[in-house]
Parts: sequence; C-alpha cells; structure tokens
Amino acid sequence: MHTDDHWISTPLTADLLRGALDVERTEHGLLPHRLPARARAQCADPQLAMAEAQPSGVRLAFRTRATAVELDTLPTKRNYVGAPPRPDGVYELLVDGVPTGRGSVTSGHTLTIDMTAGTAERATGTPGTVRFTDLPDTDKTVEIWLPHNETTELVALRTDAPVEPAPDPGRRTWLHHGSSISHGSDATGPTGIWPAVAASLGGVELINLGFSGSALLDPFTARTIRDTPADLISLKIGINIVNHDLMRLRAFAPAVHGFLDTIRDGHPTTPLLVVSPILCPIHETTPGPCAPDFSGIGEGRLRFRAMGDPAEVPLGKLTLQVIRAELARLVADRSGSDPNLHHLDGRELYGETDAEAHPLPDDLHPDDDTHRLMARRFAARAFTAEGPFAP
Repeated sequence: MHTDDHWISTPLTADLLRGALDVERTEHGLLPHRLPARARAQCADPQLAMAEAQPSGVRLAFRTRATAVELDTLPTKRNYVGAPPRPDGVYELLVDGVPTGRGSVTSGHTLTIDMTAGTAERATGTPGTVRFTDLPDTDKTVEIWLPHNETTELVALRTDAPVEPAPDPGRRTWLHHGSSISHGSDATGPTGIWPAVAASLGGVELINLGFSGSALLDPFTARTIRDTPADLISLKIGINIVNHDLMRLRAFAPAVHGFLDTIRDGHPTTPLLVVSPILCPIHETTPGPCAPDFSGIGEGRLRFRAMGDPAEVPLGKLTLQVIRAELARLVADRSGSDPNLHHLDGRELYGETDAEAHPLPDDLHPDDDTHRLMARRFAARAFTAEGPFAP
C-alpha cells in the first residue's frame, strides 16, 4: 500500500463500473453483482450466488492522464479437492480500447470445493494489489476488466494523476444471457470470453449475464433483463437445462414463452435473439443430468459425462437436439406477431466440423481459441448489415 504524495486515492463508486447491475458495500470495499438484490433474494442456490458475483464482463472505466495505476482487491479463489490448483484470475487493462497490460492478485479468500461430497470450505485471506505502469502520459480512457471467473471485492484505486468516470461512449448496449460458456468457462482472460470479443467486434457495450450452471429460465433473471436498459438482447438457452435435468418437454416451451413475455414487458420492440445450444456431443441425444468425471483429476483433467438414458426422450426428457427443434419452432410461432424476435442455431457458432478441429477439452466447455471462433461467427451473423443487431 502506497502513502507517497504522488499517489492519488480515488473512492471506488458504482459510477466507475460498467457491466455490473448492482454493487454491495462490504467491510472491505465494493462487491460488483450481476444480479440485483431482489433477484438474489429469490434463490438460495450457492452455484448461482457464486456465478453472479464473479464479475464476467465487469470493468472499471475512467479518464485519466495517469501513467501508473494500482488496484487493491480481495478475490475469492476456488480450489477443487483432488485437482491441481486453479490459475489466479486475470485483470486486463485497456487504454482507449487497446490491450495494454495483464496482471493477477495472488492473495485472497479460498473456497475449497469437494464436488463428490457437495461441500465447500472457506478460508479467510487478505487483499492484494495489481499494478499497471508505463502507461502513455496522455488523456485517455482506461478500462480494467475484472477476472471473469473470480469473485472480486474492490478495495482501493490509486493513480499518479486524477481520475474521473469515463463518459458514456455513446454506443449501443448489448445484454447477453447464457450459461458457463457465455460466462467464460475455460477462457484465460476476461476480454477473451466470446461475448466480450463479439462486443468488441460489434462496437457495442456489453452487459454479460452469462451465469455458470445457472441459465435455467429463472423468472427473476427474466425480470432483471426486463428492467435493465438495453438496445440489443440475446438469450442462449438450453445446455444448463439439460445438464441439471431440470424439466421435461411439457414444462420447457411454456417456460421459454414466459421468459420471453416477461422480457417483452420491458423491451417490447428491442431486437431479441434466441440462440440455441452449440454442439455438445455428450448431450446431443443423451439427456442429463451431467456429472463430473474425476478419473483424470490427478493429472489435472476434469471431464463431464451425460448420465441420462436416451430411451427416456420419448417420455419428455430433454436433449440438445430436442431443445434446438423446440426453440426454432417456438420462435417461428412468435415471430409473426413479434418481427424483432430472431433465432440462431447455436451450431452455426460451433458445430460438427468444429468438434473435430476444436474439441471441447472437458467435453462441455470451449477453450480460448474456440471462444474467439464463436465470437467471430456471432458477430458476422448478428452485427452485420443483414443481422438482427445491424447498426
């Protein structure tokens, strides 16, 4: 911690943040949330609580002449029993949109998760500092993207020149909701997750409501989207519903209708794109639930496998193939009265040939290169002149 005269300490406030829907004052500082308090109060699931508090797509944004920036944070690290330690979360600094630095905070709380026992043990830690130096001595917009996969309490911000909140960039706001793939699972940095790359390619401001394991058509998520200002909305629906074996076909279509109806209550004409699941071979014809396969965990390999019985599909069990067909039918039915509702088959982002060239390392989540591939394809289909998000 610096007390030197040339360091200016700027109070951390919500107006320095983009991509967060709520902030919580903790004993240490500011904790960004991606669901508002009212939504969080309606669900006791620890997986959702962990996912929405991980600041995927959340960034500090300010104007300054500073050549040096220090950010004190208190991360919560996750470790899994029997697995090698996970890498520290990555902070990425952009100057006027150009990647200029990366760093990590190695200290913090630790959450040790035993996936076989279904337990989690918390160890208390201390804050740490991520530093960025040798920045250009000019007036500039600085963004610090927070780790997409690590809960991060913001403790202090220090610079060697004054800071003010960055002005509204005047770009359209794209709100995206999806699963762990949209959250950024297995991407190595926060600007490399596919929604962040796609937002950059599309020239839009991102609000990422990708929640690992938690894209489950929850009514409180629909109300959150309804109440959040946005110019463009996309929903990636399906994989988590199969993973959790959450519902059968009878419940699925009405739940999607209700989710869309709620969003339309607040965004009656906003371009709204429904994206079906990307290819995931283990769940194409096999229902959930999905379970971790620990057989390779000692070597650092965690895989997932589908535990359901394909023979139960005629009884209403859901697979990715069933969900894709249902979403295509449902959007087609609604689009007659809702010309701003659109559909995209997720296999256009990642399909059969990609599974051979870019296999999913754990059979469920894409790697860094595949995130970028999906982003380029999404941008080409959504943000170009013929796309639903055309400028």
